[in-house]
Amino acid sequence: MTYCAGILVQDGLVMIADTRTNAGLDDISTFRKLHIFSWPGDRSFGLATAGNLSITQSVISFLHEGLPHPETGEIETLRNATTMFRAAQLVGRCIRHVREIDGPALDEAGVKFEMSMLFGGQIKGQPMRLFMIYGAGNFIECGIDAPFLQIGEHKYGKPILDRAVTFKTHLYDALKVGLISMDSTMRSNLGVGLPIDLLVMRRDAEDLELNRRIEAGEPYFHDLRERWSAALRAAHMAIPRPPYGPSSP
Repeated sequence: MTYCAGILVQDGLVMIADTRTNAGLDDISTFRKLHIFSWPGDRSFGLATAGNLSITQSVISFLHEGLPHPETGEIETLRNATTMFRAAQLVGRCIRHVREIDGPALDEAGVKFEMSMLFGGQIKGQPMRLFMIYGAGNFIECGIDAPFLQIGEHKYGKPILDRAVTFKTHLYDALKVGLISMDSTMRSNLGVGLPIDLLVMRRDAEDLELNRRIEAGEPYFHDLRERWSAALRAAHMAIPRPPYGPSSP
């Protein structure tokens, strides 16, 4: 299981992903799911992955190597994509290419072609954008009214993002809320766990502002978890009990 979130606010982009993968209760490993493609001064992208690890790793490899353009035959990569939309299309083409190669064998083995990705970033002089790309290679885009996207085990962290994030949220408040969302997911699902990879990209900057891994015992994240738990306990104690007991009118 996986949890990844992308938050696109007025000041920039935050992407967060856990690293836990498992093929059973006794086979738990750590793999990076947040991948960086960056050419400082020109373009930077983040790509978060969920689903079958062998599929997503193959997609990442094809993104590094590139694919021939169906009309010109020239090798198309994220480095030479002309727009964010074209870059997202390339990610979708790589997914379909992997499905074409590995799909029949996976079907024969009874393994579903399950994966999804979050793809965000900016090309110099163009708008910053964030997409969710599905296993068929199609995608949707994040918008101002709903400034975040999630993949994987998203149901535990979504209510926090729904209540606390708007397009005008400060960039590092968006990071803070994203980490709270990740903590809530980790509390409710053992298939999501540390370390956590994250990136922060400021709009119209020429490089990533932050590319960091949070390991177990990291002081700020430990403090955030404790403060959030205490704040929830205090909030529920401050709300009056329901007037529905036996003595109620």
